[in-house]
Amino acid sequence: MNKDQYLLAIETSCDETAVAIVKNERELAANVVASQIESHKRFGGVVPEIASRHHIEQITITLEEALTEANLTLDDIDAIAVTEGPGLVGALLIGVNAAKAVAYAKQKPLVGVHHIAGHIYANRLEKEFEFPLLSLVVSGGHTELILMKEHGSFEVIGETRDDAAGEAYDKVARTLKLPYPGGPQIDQLAQKGSEVIDFPRAWLEKGSYDFSFSGLKSAVINKLHNASQKGVEYKPEDVAASFQASVVEVLSTKTYKAAMDYGVKQVIVAGGVAANRGLRAMLEEKFAGSEIDLMIPPLHLCTDNAAMIAVAGAVAYQQGHRAGWDLNANPGLDLEQYGARKNESFHQ
Repeated sequence: MNKDQYLLAIETSCDETAVAIVKNERELAANVVASQIESHKRFGGVVPEIASRHHIEQITITLEEALTEANLTLDDIDAIAVTEGPGLVGALLIGVNAAKAVAYAKQKPLVGVHHIAGHIYANRLEKEFEFPLLSLVVSGGHTELILMKEHGSFEVIGETRDDAAGEAYDKVARTLKLPYPGGPQIDQLAQKGSEVIDFPRAWLEKGSYDFSFSGLKSAVINKLHNASQKGVEYKPEDVAASFQASVVEVLSTKTYKAAMDYGVKQVIVAGGVAANRGLRAMLEEKFAGSEIDLMIPPLHLCTDNAAMIAVAGAVAYQQGHRAGWDLNANPGLDLEQYGARKNESFHQ
């Protein structure tokens, strides 16, 4: 009988200190997340130095909690995975060094994981992948369409040329004087409002799968500024609904077109904005009449967590990827280059 295999993963790319353990690649044995939202809320966004300090305080506690939750010890773990990038360099360093320390102390294989690959692989906790597949990644810093023909292979066929969708949400939320984090606040308001303002849709040139949200963000800010000067008032919920309608229409339409053009079997939605109810509803409507399998992760797997890093790390581990003791934080790590990396030596 084959022995169960356990992989422990650490995620500290931004403001969540997270540790998870997966059993046999897809079975979640533990998933612990220490959130910092309350610490950053008063600043209206993540302060890198504060994030790093909290990671230092929480990393050992979170690691111990994960092992307790899984009823395991470090001796039971077969490999250690960690987010090496992209993200905040100071925050990444905490996780990378913690992972290296544990791997070195216990002489376990070490695997570096791309943060966005993790978001994509969060869906594999729910269902097995069918290739080729298309992933729409939407988060605070990323808006991309990624084609995958096999495990560990990533081809970016569309990306944002300026602001990511999540950035636009946060900036519009600040304009509406909504508390941090702004994205969920806009989504909640939008459910109560009506699309009374015709905000622009940036389709770009014909056939492009790229995105652009900077113009939309500016249009919202200018509309509210001009209305204020004229003494006109718009209900915040109507502004939110009108803004969200523009974002989700572009995201869902381009995703559907790319899925059809590339003949994929599955479409995966990943990243923090995947929790957006407007986007989820529009995508479900778009793909309702197609044979393509639409996968949207449960809410707790949309935002940053270590379970997604563990699943992506398990695939990389099975493919033979190993990191050396010189593994470092890489805040600008490229997804396609990460996928194309050949086996790295693990120094015993």
